[in-house]
Amino acid sequence: MTRVFILAGEPSGDRLGGALMAGLKALDPDVSFEGIGGPDMAAQGLVSRFDMSELSVMGIAEVLPKYRQLKARIAQTAQAVVELAPDVLITIDSPDFSLRVARLVKERSAIRTVHYVAPTVWAWRPGRAQKMARWIDQVLALFPFEPPLMEAAGMDCDFVGHPVVAESIATQEEVQAFRTRFDLGDSPIALVLPGSRRGEVSKLAGVFGEALKKFCAQRPDVRVVVPVAAAVAPLVRDMTRDWSGAPLLLDPSAPDAAAMKRAAFRAADVALAASGTVSLELAANGTPMVIAYRMHWLSFRLIRMMALIDTVTLVNIVSNSRVVPEFLGPECTPDRIAAGLTQVLAKPEEQQAAMALTMQRLGQGGEAPGMRAARAVMARL
Repeated sequence: MTRVFILAGEPSGDRLGGALMAGLKALDPDVSFEGIGGPDMAAQGLVSRFDMSELSVMGIAEVLPKYRQLKARIAQTAQAVVELAPDVLITIDSPDFSLRVARLVKERSAIRTVHYVAPTVWAWRPGRAQKMARWIDQVLALFPFEPPLMEAAGMDCDFVGHPVVAESIATQEEVQAFRTRFDLGDSPIALVLPGSRRGEVSKLAGVFGEALKKFCAQRPDVRVVVPVAAAVAPLVRDMTRDWSGAPLLLDPSAPDAAAMKRAAFRAADVALAASGTVSLELAANGTPMVIAYRMHWLSFRLIRMMALIDTVTLVNIVSNSRVVPEFLGPECTPDRIAAGLTQVLAKPEEQQAAMALTMQRLGQGGEAPGMRAARAVMARL
């Protein structure tokens, strides 16, 4: 029987954790889990030690006010791991939390540590890999170019594929049913994704709304569809009341919410999204996009100073292209975003090849990433 302590600090990590746990259960039906996670990990049998949302903090300036609380949770979690003495500690993303827990565990024990999602040393702060190698034995990488970077720092590393390649895509019949259900007809659809955290939505909803006003003035035939994350549903409803394009908000509490979201992603002709892994979800659906993001000015300036690449959009990075327009920090303005949406809707084919290449490089058509990750963990125990 394999004993696993596993932790995730945000929804994307919870999804990775759920798929990994399912893979581990398939390989070892007697595996047991302890740790911290969300609904996907709970569905695999994890009883979270505290609410994962306490750890969902992004940005240097944003972390500071919650530092004392996070520090207490780090110490509490590390102590629990040491006392339980599992066969392996698996930390998933959320490095501000995860790697500090791993460090404390390694200082007090010889427990094997695995970190799922390699640090983006190819984007900024390359020294993180060497620092991380003091506490982490093995890394599970989402991108095929990451293993050599991790191995050079002294860690085992396995490319396991990106989970986006295993996600279900709506059929054309489901897309048509979606359009009929919400009386969308043949109108072009602009999918708008202002984020899944309160901080993101608060910063982006206003500028997104102003951008849509300008965009829809040029394209009055466009309908706006907003898949709403459950954690921010009331805030999104409040902040989109005055948006143009007769916005259709997809209720995350509806019984068929997941199916409606899949259909919306597939049906969309263009998307406006906050920066993040959502760009890969859009690429999997062949939906051309515009990426925009605002953050605290201090966080933006510090990150820009340390950046090693000139784009944050994963489709651009994986495909080694720059076809997805992005508007970040001071460039995240209504005029620029509206112009970007107009351009992409007029020439969507410019992104198609890059999106297809991205999916191919991330493991599309191979074994599910969750199972590949599980095999990698078990093979090195």
